Amino acid sequence: MDQRIIDFIAGLRAAGVRVSIAESEDAFNATRCIGVVNRDEFQTSLRATLVKEADDRPVFDQLFPLYFGSGGPPLLNLMDDLSPEEKRLLAQALRALLGQMQQDEHRRDMQQRQRGGYPSPQSQLNNLMQLLQWLLQGQDPEAETIDRASRQAGLLPTDHPFQQRWLEQRIQRQLGMKLLEQLMEQLPELLKQLGMSQKAIDQLMEGMEVNREALAEQIAQQVGASIARQRAESHQQQKQNAVDLMDRPLKDLSEREAQLLREQVRRLAAQLRSRAALRQKRGKSGTLDVKRTFRTNLIYGGIPLELKFKTRHLKPKLLLICDVSTSMRSVVEFLLRMIYELQDQVASAHSFAFIDNLEDISQDFAEYPADTAIEIVLTRLRPGYYNTDLGHSLNTLMQRHAGSIDHRTTVIFVGDARNNFNNPRLDLMEQIKRRCKRIIWLNPEHPRLWGTGDSDMPAYLPYAHAVHRVSTLAELTAAVDKLLTAH
Repeated sequence: MDQRIIDFIAGLRAAGVRVSIAESEDAFNATRCIGVVNRDEFQTSLRATLVKEADDRPVFDQLFPLYFGSGGPPLLNLMDDLSPEEKRLLAQALRALLGQMQQDEHRRDMQQRQRGGYPSPQSQLNNLMQLLQWLLQGQDPEAETIDRASRQAGLLPTDHPFQQRWLEQRIQRQLGMKLLEQLMEQLPELLKQLGMSQKAIDQLMEGMEVNREALAEQIAQQVGASIARQRAESHQQQKQNAVDLMDRPLKDLSEREAQLLREQVRRLAAQLRSRAALRQKRGKSGTLDVKRTFRTNLIYGGIPLELKFKTRHLKPKLLLICDVSTSMRSVVEFLLRMIYELQDQVASAHSFAFIDNLEDISQDFAEYPADTAIEIVLTRLRPGYYNTDLGHSLNTLMQRHAGSIDHRTTVIFVGDARNNFNNPRLDLMEQIKRRCKRIIWLNPEHPRLWGTGDSDMPAYLPYAHAVHRVSTLAELTAAVDKLLTAH
């Protein structure tokens, strides 16, 4: 059962549900206390320990029966309710119908029947006879039988849930369900002609319909479980691929590789959020303020002693200035994704983007999800031919948005400081430094390249409190973590 729970947690994560190691441990502890005998209590205990958000509950409810289901309702043995004479009449009717179906199948175009992965006519009839045996004698097909039917239908393993219904239909057709429907339509009339009572016919047909629905549910559960397993395995492989890409330069990623890393940003942000929340919890008590303690206790002559503590504002107020020229777009995209995933750990975030002039992009992120906002911004701000001008953008910032910078603001420059030999406006950098709490610069270029060509990075260095290289997602994540650490 422990392995089943581990697989279930992997399936939840693959479906987008965030489950931490601590929550996984809580699930195991709850299972040990409550047990697995009572299915409802077992499901409730897992839901309480693994699901944190209301949006994740439907995913949990969908996956739970796939990992802990009974495989679907069992089939009923219909032959036990028939008398020897009724069994004889049923066998006679089935022989007649199957013989007629065989003749009809041979008259059809074989090539057309085999097109699209459908089984041959003779194979369909063989499968139909096996299917009738299951339905009449109450024999549940083994999982391997359904898997074999899937392979015979030419179906490959998939991790896409939206394909489940299509897969079920193909497997049912392979097992002979389509022919079964035709047979069940003709069987009552033939049994009546052979002399079986209407009551016995009604009971038999009702039982066959119940078994047919039970078999369809068994197939659905097995297909769903297979898809969930494939998705969990694919998710694990994608995670490994993403880890391998963490140290690849962002500018060198293909679109497929970039998409893998985009999917990792939420997970990385969750890790940063946990660390930041822990630091915030530890920092609430503050540190001992010796000067205030002495001043306060002068009135007591030192006895008793009333301690005073320094409290810190742990959530930074950010102002981002992002270069979205061609060389910087990949870095800016991932930084904005991460910052806006961490909104609850930031007092406020005011974002600007520039190429040759500065634009306020905060409203885009206020109105749209990060994915949509980034696409809108990068579409609206299209790079030209060597037209980057940080100096002019700083002038726009101080003329129109200087009020956004105060003593609590951390100003973050995201750019390679390549200014196309324009005026870097160091005078404005001096004004920004006097107004803000600190300046952080995130630059993807190697320090050996600073000052080469049109790079003004050496000129800006004296105004920055810290500079971090952010050429890879690993470096970018480390820089954001340091940003949340320093207060």
